[in-house]
Amino acid sequence: MSDGSKQRLQPPATIIRGALVFDGSGTAPARADVAVRDGRIEAVGSHLPADECAENIDATDCWLTPGLLDIHTHFDLEVEINPGLGEAVRHGTTTVVVGNCSIGAAFGPQPYGGSNAIVDCFTRVENMPKTVLQKCADRMDWDHPAAYLEHFEDIPLGPNIAALIPHSMLRIDAMGIDAAISRAPTSGEMAEMLATLEAAMELGYIGMSTDNLVFHYLANAPHKNKRLPTQFADDRELKQLIEVLRRHDRVWQATPDNSRPTRNLRRFSWSSGRLHGKPLRISALSALDISALPQAWRAFIGLAATLNSRLMNGKIHFQALSNTFRIWADGIHSPVFEELDSTRELIALEYEDVDGRRALISDRAFRRRFRQDWKRSHRPDGLLPSPDSTFRLDPRRMFFDDCPVAAWNGRSLAEVVARFRAWQANPEGFAGAYPDETDAFRAAPRDIADEIDFFLYGLHRFDLAFRWWMDIANENRAVRKKLLFNDNTLPGFNDSGAHISNMAFYDGNLVTLQLAQEDGLDRVAQAVHRLTAAPAEFFGIDVGRVQPGAQADLVLIDPDALAAYDSNANRVRVYNRQFEHDVLVNRSDGVLREVYIAGTRVWQDGCRFTDALGTQQLGRALRFSGR
Repeated sequence: MSDGSKQRLQPPATIIRGALVFDGSGTAPARADVAVRDGRIEAVGSHLPADECAENIDATDCWLTPGLLDIHTHFDLEVEINPGLGEAVRHGTTTVVVGNCSIGAAFGPQPYGGSNAIVDCFTRVENMPKTVLQKCADRMDWDHPAAYLEHFEDIPLGPNIAALIPHSMLRIDAMGIDAAISRAPTSGEMAEMLATLEAAMELGYIGMSTDNLVFHYLANAPHKNKRLPTQFADDRELKQLIEVLRRHDRVWQATPDNSRPTRNLRRFSWSSGRLHGKPLRISALSALDISALPQAWRAFIGLAATLNSRLMNGKIHFQALSNTFRIWADGIHSPVFEELDSTRELIALEYEDVDGRRALISDRAFRRRFRQDWKRSHRPDGLLPSPDSTFRLDPRRMFFDDCPVAAWNGRSLAEVVARFRAWQANPEGFAGAYPDETDAFRAAPRDIADEIDFFLYGLHRFDLAFRWWMDIANENRAVRKKLLFNDNTLPGFNDSGAHISNMAFYDGNLVTLQLAQEDGLDRVAQAVHRLTAAPAEFFGIDVGRVQPGAQADLVLIDPDALAAYDSNANRVRVYNRQFEHDVLVNRSDGVLREVYIAGTRVWQDGCRFTDALGTQQLGRALRFSGR
């Protein structure tokens, strides 16, 4: 840090005094004042002069960090109707990466046949109703990547935006939707994709994203049985596109196909500078401690360590989630059920089609297929699920929440079925039954044999209101720490802005800091580095440091409130007026004292937004700077 004690400053707008400053470099923090003027950090030092200063902020009991980066978001559509992105900002995020998982808005809505590709791609992949997505898509008036970046200059952007070129949308742009999900490109189409990607790199896009998760399907007829366009690309197509990224030193954001480990190994090896002449930056999903696949995370970490060794000279990291991976389901609407053949039939029906779902659930053949799929997904502890099943459906681990039957909330499916059995045995003498529960039990079919039958009954009776959750990964706190602070990972995979009623990890960066706090200030300094300067350097964008001349994206943290914060207990469902739909969010009020974007305070008093957020242009579309 520079020592500003002897320098004479022009009158700054704000001096934040006496905070313990973590500057993003990873070095030990130090007490310092930080002067902010005209959107930038003017000075960092001890006892900065106060004459003519417009405002002094006493931060002696706070930590001060650079604004935090969220490297895996799907805010691409939300930012068009809610440019302040308050659910990110309130947790200290001042820069977000969009265009992940091969889908994004760089090419606009991409209309076809009365619909548009962006709604087709986002609806099921990110579990967002079409009505919500269409509201966002209706704001889009561009059709190429240059205009996409330019339009951010015309909206009151909150956090900074760094964009990847989404490969599914690139394919659609060059080939059209039908060809993009059925075949390889012609030589002319391939040349067009390469030219578009090359031009995007010249514009400053930070890279390109692809996707190979086997449960990512399209949502519009007649494509509902088709996966995302990116999944129809073979190695020949991808390698040509990847070489553009390699030449420009940009990032390839990739997800593996868990059913094809050999192909994953081959494609991730493209990072190696030893094998390909120059390293390729890869940001991959994901370093998770998956409950159904114990120890699988070691393979990903080991692979990255090998590729990043001096021998292989690679640049790959896996994104690590700091939170316990708790996922909710509105009836059948959840990523969990895209893995099963039977339940994909239900999800493929329109969100509003209650009668269609009930008719399918009533079908005997469907019920047989559902039972087979459920049993196939569930294995006794210690046994791996089938290659195409990541999630384990265990009635003891599926907990009801905000369900119409109040007595079930907080209980597992297994517990509720046990209550049902007790009620069946003695309806009049069943102790503890509530009227709504008794009504539900009386309406249940007499031939319910087990939890699977009861679950189908609940889906049929309550539809999307049959709400429940389960933990699918990251249940071991010690393993989470190992993953977050491994040299071959970066904190991320928060999926902010997606799965709007299924999960909420907007506070993921704060949880990383909290886990670090348990191990002392040196580990906190490391965590701050991994949430700011490290990802900024990896993606080549000019943010993430507290130093003179830097954009004044700053966060003031109350360390005592951070230590006491409980992420799971502070996850709530609220009504989003822009979406006109409920969303699941985090509430970390009190943990952050203040947040600044480009020197403007956007969160204050630990509990409220300022009028500037969403009304003034604060953040910017970040272009690759080669940092």
